[in-house]
Amino acid sequence: MTQLLSLIVPFYNEEEAIGLFAAAVPPVLEAIPDMAWEIICVDDGSRDATLSRLLALAAAEPRIRVVELSRNFGKEAALTAGLEAARGDAVIPFDADLQDPPALIPVMVAAWRDGAEVVLGRRSDRSTDGAMKRGTASLFYKFNRYISNIELPENVGDFRLMDKVVVEALKRLPERQRFMKGLFAWLGFKTVVVDYTRTPRAAGKSKFSGFKLWNFALEGFTSFSTTPLKIWTYLGATGALAALLYAVFIILRTLIVGNSVPGYASIFVAVTFFGSVQLISIGVLGEYIGRIYVETKQRPVYLVRKFHNF
Repeated sequence: MTQLLSLIVPFYNEEEAIGLFAAAVPPVLEAIPDMAWEIICVDDGSRDATLSRLLALAAAEPRIRVVELSRNFGKEAALTAGLEAARGDAVIPFDADLQDPPALIPVMVAAWRDGAEVVLGRRSDRSTDGAMKRGTASLFYKFNRYISNIELPENVGDFRLMDKVVVEALKRLPERQRFMKGLFAWLGFKTVVVDYTRTPRAAGKSKFSGFKLWNFALEGFTSFSTTPLKIWTYLGATGALAALLYAVFIILRTLIVGNSVPGYASIFVAVTFFGSVQLISIGVLGEYIGRIYVETKQRPVYLVRKFHNF
């Protein structure tokens, strides 16, 4: 029986990459034996000609389907929309910039047919990324392993193959603020890894600035761990103990040598230090309270303006 492969591709202002994507990906899918395919293109509120070019592709190829979101909801939401629209026996999230090689898709399919339920694409060579990005990514994975009970596979992005049973399990997770890497890792299932070399973007520029990547990392830390809250509890206890010891030292020094001129510098340092610690701890609490606030409103992760070619 012919199986169906669904490729999910979020697009946001990727008009320059669409032609290259259309030339590179469908021939690879067509060459996989005994495999029907569909490409779910999710337009995440693009402001350029991305949507019109996707619609032109869909008009020429009925197996290319377009999910048009009502506005820009972010990549995690666009990926969620694609997963919910996919009908395949196997599903692969894929980036439009072609940094993840289409040639690896048949390798993933072969591993899936051999019994794997999840096939991870791991970047064995990230030399095309800048040194700063590689360094911060390494720190993120190390810190995440330290604070979280869910271990994220290092150098693994969204590029992976998932069996339909895994996708159905993912649809049962109700989070509104979605950190997809963490959700993928939380699911488990029988997993194998295939390595590949990450290539430069085929066209366009990355939509993730340093500030967005930092917020993305915070999302990962707070989505699957309460350790940051515990850290500030320990810091508070340590600060209280240090203040108590310092108070004992001041009392003893006064009894032994008398009361010297009060030290303005020590008071200033103590007040500013502990004030900063309190503000940071309030910020950490705010991150978690903000997540609770968003979840309790129960707004949908995304809104679809129109389905094309469905």
